[in-house]
Formats: sequence, C-alpha cells, structure tokens
Amino acid sequence: MSDFAGMEDLLQDFLLEAGDLLSDVDNKLVDLERAPDDRGLLNEIFRGFHTIKGGAGFLNATELVTLCHLTENLFDKLRNGELRVTAESMDVILSATGSVRDMFGALESSTQPHAADPDLIDSLKRAIAGELGAASAATAAQAPAAPAAAPAASAPAGAGSEPDWDILHQAVSGVPAVVPPAAVIEAPAVPKEKPEEIIKAAIGRRASDKPGYSGPTGRRESEKQRDNSIRVDTTRLDQVLNLSGEIGLTKNRLNALRSQILNGDDDPETMHALDVAVSQLDLLVSDLQNAVMKTRMQPIGRLFQKYPRIARDLARNLGKDVELVLAGEDTEIDKTMIEDLSDPIIHLIRNAVDHGVEGKAERLANGKSEKSILRLEARQEGDHIIILVADDGRGMNAEKLRASAVSKGLITDEEANTMDERQSYNLVFLPGFSTAGVVSDVSGRGVGMDVVRTNIQKLNGQIDIKSTAGQGTSFIISLPLTLAILPVLLVRLGDQPLAVPLSMVREILPITPDEVREVGGRATMVVRGEVLPIIPLANLLGWPQEAQPEYGVLMQTAEQSFILAIDSFAGREDAVIKSLDDFRPKGVAGVTTLSNGQIVLILDMKELLGGVGERHGVSRAVLIQESKKKLLAA
Repeated sequence: MSDFAGMEDLLQDFLLEAGDLLSDVDNKLVDLERAPDDRGLLNEIFRGFHTIKGGAGFLNATELVTLCHLTENLFDKLRNGELRVTAESMDVILSATGSVRDMFGALESSTQPHAADPDLIDSLKRAIAGELGAASAATAAQAPAAPAAAPAASAPAGAGSEPDWDILHQAVSGVPAVVPPAAVIEAPAVPKEKPEEIIKAAIGRRASDKPGYSGPTGRRESEKQRDNSIRVDTTRLDQVLNLSGEIGLTKNRLNALRSQILNGDDDPETMHALDVAVSQLDLLVSDLQNAVMKTRMQPIGRLFQKYPRIARDLARNLGKDVELVLAGEDTEIDKTMIEDLSDPIIHLIRNAVDHGVEGKAERLANGKSEKSILRLEARQEGDHIIILVADDGRGMNAEKLRASAVSKGLITDEEANTMDERQSYNLVFLPGFSTAGVVSDVSGRGVGMDVVRTNIQKLNGQIDIKSTAGQGTSFIISLPLTLAILPVLLVRLGDQPLAVPLSMVREILPITPDEVREVGGRATMVVRGEVLPIIPLANLLGWPQEAQPEYGVLMQTAEQSFILAIDSFAGREDAVIKSLDDFRPKGVAGVTTLSNGQIVLILDMKELLGGVGERHGVSRAVLIQESKKKLLAA
C-alpha cells in the first residue's frame, strides 16, 4: 500500500515543483562556485532548500526534511557571513543535492525515502561547525565587507515565487510541518483563509491538467517512465477555442450555401459566396493546425537546466576548468522530443569535456586561457530547430581518426584514402569507434556517439560536425519543429506514390543513359564533379522494377550522398503521419492519405539504406492492403 494514500495529487504537485526547484538550485550552485561571495545566490539557494524542506514536512518525509534542514542551516551561516564557501564545503553541498534527488526517486514510487548516508550527514554537521574547510567567522571577517543579507522570507505565492509548503501543511492538517528538534526557524502564523484557498495560493503554478512528474535527473534508465503530460499556456488554448468557433460559423455558412445551391440558386453571387467561404475555411484550418502544434511546444530551457551541473562535476573529476554557457533557452521544441534529446546531449557534453577540452597545462602551453568555454545553444531556423554543442578545445584530427578506424577494422585503407574531412569526422559515429588510449568510466569503450546519431535519426533529425585544429569542435543537430507533421516529397514507382522526408532531399535530376557510368560494379552519375551512386527505390523495397527509372532524387544523410532512382515525382506535401503499430515492414515509417484518398507510404530512408540488397518479404499489394486496413481502423 502507498505511504501517501489520499495525498497522491499533492505528492505529484510537490515532485513537479520541487524537481524544477532543485534543478534551479543545482545551476545556482555552479554559479556560486565561480562567485562564492554572491549574497544574492546564497539567499536564493537558502530559500530553495527551505521550500523543499517545507513540502517534505507536509508529506511527513522526515529523512528528506532532516537533510534539507542541515543544508539550509549551512547556507544560513554562509549568507550571514559566519562561514565562507570553500571547495570542500561545495563538494558536500553538491553531494547533498544528489541525495535529495535520490529521495525524490523514492517519493515518486510513493514510498518514504531512507535516511541519507551517515557520512554525508556528519560532513554537513562539520561544515556547519566550520570544521570542514569552510572558513570560520574570524576568517570571513578578514574578507571584504559583503552587502547585508536579504531577508529569507519568500515572496507571496502567485508572484513567481515557490509555494510555501509550511503554510500549506498547517492549513490542511492544523499542525506544524515535521522538522527536526534542531530547527530554529519560526513557523508562520496560520492564516484565516479556508484550507482550499491556501492550497491554491501555496501551490501557485500548479497546472490545471495535473501533469505528472517526469522523474529526477540521474535515475536509472530502467526506472524512467515517459511523462506524457504537458503544460499549456491558457492563451494558446484560448486561441484554439476561438479558431474552433470560427470554423463552426464557417461550416454553418457552407451548409446554408449548399442548401441554396441544391434548391437551384446557383447565380454568380451565390457561387462567389461559396468560393469565399471555402477560402476562409482553408485559412482557418491552417491557423488551427498551427495553433494545435504550438500547444505541443515547450521551452528547451527545461532540458538545458540540468547540464551545467553535469559539466561541472565531470570537469572537476578530470581536473579541468570548464564553464558551460547556455543560449536560446526560450527556443520551443516539440514536447515529445525533449526526453529523447536528453541522453544524446549528455553524451555530447561528456565527449566535449573529456576529449575536446585540453587540460589546464596544455591550454596554457597553447596560449589559451585555463578555463574552457563549452557552449550549448538552441535556435530556430525556418521549420527546423538547431542545437549546437561547441567547445574551444583542441579540435579533431581527420588523419588520426582515419588511422584509428583502420586499426580497429572499421574501414579499409582504400576507403580511408578516399575520405574527405567531413567523412573523416563522421567516423566517430561508427559503432565501436574510439580514439581513447585508456578505457575509463567516462569514455574509451566505443559506445556513445553511435547512440547519439541513432537517437537523433529516430527524431527525423541530422547531426553534423565542424572542427578546426587547435580551435575547437562543434556538433550541430538539426531537428524538425514537430514530429506531428512531416514535410515530404512525393515520388512514384509506376502508379504508386511514396513519400520521402524532404529534409534529406537536395534536388531532382533527370537520369539519362548517356550520363550513367559503372564504377566498381555499381551505377553512378557525376553531379558537379562528385561521383554519386544510383540506388533504385524499387531495389530498396524489394519490388520488381517495371521500367527504367527516368528521374533521380539527390539525397543526403550524415554518412553519404546518393541518387534515389524513381519513375516520376508528384510534388511536396505536409504529411500527417499515421503509425502502422504492430504491422510495420522494414523501411516504412508510417502512412498518410492524399486529398484524393490514395494511400501513401512514408519511407524510413535510413532503415532502407541499412538493408540495401535485402528483400523485405512484403509484396506491394499486401503492404498497401494492410496499410489501408490500419487507416480505416483509425
């Protein structure tokens, strides 16, 4: 039985609010390490722990209260100038936030958390007493005078502040929140408002759709569960509602015009009114699609906020000085992509800190500053989101990459000799590739970067590398704005239309027999001096080739460029993807329908290219028939 029977909603509210708050505290701790005398930061971190402690007290999570209370007491002394922040005390504080996060994991499972590590509790007590490398009051007195500490009291709920869980607990239960005997902070007087009014004010930002908690950062992968809830700005919902109302009015106008025409009233004025109404409906439906898409969008800053702590901890373990700079945190991205981007970005940051950034001595010898700047940036370009992970480290050596790949048997000497710099950089995405001389808990096992590329490709995205020796390396991720609608190019094999992702298409070319050359047993064409292989789409699908292809689509992936041979093409479409669920042949991402009702298969080109020469065992007739069944069922 749950330890929180009857309190499930409040538990989820606490986890949601406290999880965001703890991530914010983590980032402020990274800033505090660079500015240990910043009283503003000290006060904000103090209030963060105080707020989490109050909520934990309301839930009777005594062990979490104890840990937060000790950390809060330490920050009380730091902000009042009795102690100063040192490397040793910062390590203890960061360990405490890690333990708090672990306790959130227990609460998410509806169980009370176990006590924190006794060594951690002892270290916190020693830090409070000034016995853990934290400068004492006497030492602090020798430091330059600091501004007076700001009051600890939080701003009123609803003004962008955190919920006051102490008030919430007293309002509902009539008893003070659970705190250890050592607590000296006075509980506020119980307000006279009704409990339900206090709950509303205390929770403040609680969303009306009661979103679930996505889980603390650092939980084991096997325990993670996808959070399918979403916070939506009510302004956006109002826009959807207004557009729905406008569409309803236009529908009524069309029905009236239909009745007039059926009754023989088909004069030019009526037909013009019909044309205007249809045009208005087309515009409104487009606006509604855009508005609904925006409800799926979330600021990418919610994903970025956990990375400064990760970069800081790794750099400290490796003896490097690295500052992670965030930019474009307000850029919005489809909610369904956020969780899938988490691990790839972590891999890229770890790779940059471990491989890309030099040690302090090497940087100084090369005329650089000791501190390395690692940049994590997001921006929107057209209908795509660009995510950049860039370091100012040693850069990549194309020759060394090729040699390493050859030594591991991943490519041949002949292949290595034909590779340009871009192709050489992309070798890091091969499974089993690594340039690390020693295997460690950070790198060297040849896993990670191949997973990054695979996960990005699952999101219909691409990843590219730019690097300059001695200046640094940039990983550029390009993603569609949303996964709900996919821009595609319609191509044809015979009379059957098929869709390929437009993001991979560069241009359409005629294929004439005079321009086709055989190189190494494969048909090729020369396009602007580059020899490109010709791959018939019919071969990829395992369908019979009914006629000689007349057109080629020049396509580009992160690994290669090639010409996809087709019979004809039918233009561009924005496809709404329907999943085939249990019936999903290799190379087919989903299906959609054209305005004339014709079934269109949306091809997964990366999966098809991975099985060149294979026949997939599903005939065209069976594939179309099964796809039609799925669409009708939907």
